[in-house]
Amino acid sequence: MATFKLEQIGKCPKCNEGQVFENKGNVFLFRIPKMNDRCSVCNYKFDKEPGYFFGAMYLSYALAIAEMMAVFICTYWFLPTWWFFGAIMSVLVLMSFYNYRVSREIWVKLFPY
Repeated sequence: MATFKLEQIGKCPKCNEGQVFENKGNVFLFRIPKMNDRCSVCNYKFDKEPGYFFGAMYLSYALAIAEMMAVFICTYWFLPTWWFFGAIMSVLVLMSFYNYRVSREIWVKLFPY
């Protein structure tokens, strides 16, 4: 059974050394995270076929729902209706690039070969 270590986040699923993403992106500068085509160490191809990351979209959606529920539970009883709605939308926008990166990394690690 494979073990998971925090040092492996963002690393190639095959060699655990090369980086999956070239840059992390920036939500404030509207820069989307750039994913490498291949691992710089072992030449592992991250994008196997057209539509390979379609399933990562569902993972990103699940992450967004979990974040919305957490913000809702934390703010519903303390803020007026429009404020907690604004808090939820702010968290979704700020976490969007993080969700993009994490969902793709999870998808690559789920189906590495």
